[in-house]
Amino acid sequence: MEIKKHTNREIAESFSNGNFELTFPYLSEKVTWNIVGENLFLGKSDVMTNCRQTAEYFNSVQTDFKTEDIIVTDKKVVVRGTGEFLRNGVRVNFITACDVYEFNENNELELISSYCIADKN
Repeated sequence: MEIKKHTNREIAESFSNGNFELTFPYLSEKVTWNIVGENLFLGKSDVMTNCRQTAEYFNSVQTDFKTEDIIVTDKKVVVRGTGEFLRNGVRVNFITACDVYEFNENNELELISSYCIADKN
């Protein structure tokens, strides 16, 4: 049996805060990432590609992620928080988000549902 280095909570919180690389070993080959109302990414390769593109954006701005709440059950983790994105000290985006992570029987991340609401101001 494989020894897990990170808890489901750590994996979910890392993903929600843009630390995608840490999560890659824990992705199921059949993982689905549903950014509700925006995009659907199917399979480990597709999810990893989008993670890398998102990380490039995060590296182009100053990010301030704040986790407000984490709920953990046996096979699910919910992370709720905010993300502020600044460029040259000016806010370019602010989101309120809730990510729901579902792990399979092998403790691999199988489904990510992301609900992101951008501040209109």
